[in-house]
Amino acid sequence: MKVVLFCGGLGMRLREYSDNIPKPMVQIGYRPILWNIMKYYAHYGHKDFILCLGHKADLIKNYFVNYNEYVSNDFVFSHGGQTLELLNRDIDEWKITFVDTGLHSNIGQRLVKVKKFLKGEKVFLANYSDGLTDMNLPRMIEHFYKQDKIASFLSYRPNQSFHLVKLKKNDMVTSIHHIGHAGLWINTGYFILKREIFNYMNDGDELVEEPFQRLIKEGELTSFRHNGFWASLDTFKDKQKLDEMYSQGNTHWEVWNTNNL
Repeated sequence: MKVVLFCGGLGMRLREYSDNIPKPMVQIGYRPILWNIMKYYAHYGHKDFILCLGHKADLIKNYFVNYNEYVSNDFVFSHGGQTLELLNRDIDEWKITFVDTGLHSNIGQRLVKVKKFLKGEKVFLANYSDGLTDMNLPRMIEHFYKQDKIASFLSYRPNQSFHLVKLKKNDMVTSIHHIGHAGLWINTGYFILKREIFNYMNDGDELVEEPFQRLIKEGELTSFRHNGFWASLDTFKDKQKLDEMYSQGNTHWEVWNTNNL
């Protein structure tokens, strides 16, 4: 399956980085989060990517055009550096299509703009490009085919230290409890979509807003629940958390790393 990656947004809640680089290029360890997500899909055999570009697209293009395999791979150095022999490679089998989908386009508009590059694809994958997970992708795909609906997304039970509050009109509190005990699930931005999704999209629609509401009415939207690891890169605090996990070797999202099995 082809993988559509939405990586053109402004990343306003991560201004410490996004003023200088697009959010998908913020590094976790040696590589950008975008690379980590692509590596995740490639591990499961999905190596044909469509990048929906916008904000600072040139930085993403230049990163791959000038890709340095030696940063994250083992190699043999000999003859004073005249010979460098890579022992393994990252992206030899990757195919990447770079598409300018506009600076201010929403997710739905970006998807529509790459429709022609999905010709012949009955089912494709899509991703917000700002979250990492250890979810077993083949299981989600199997669930998708079993449900036989037009769209599915990975859902995750939030565990942040927030409390949900219900109020009356007079501001009296009727309930307060930890978000993790509220029975809520969130959309993580990992999607599986049939080509029919375009039949539910109108000009200007945001993917999860209008199209998904139409799918819900027709019983064509399902979700795959994940109880393992998932983390987003949305704020500077999120970046600090992922950096700490990386430094401690708790890289649950590196499903391609045999040390994590």
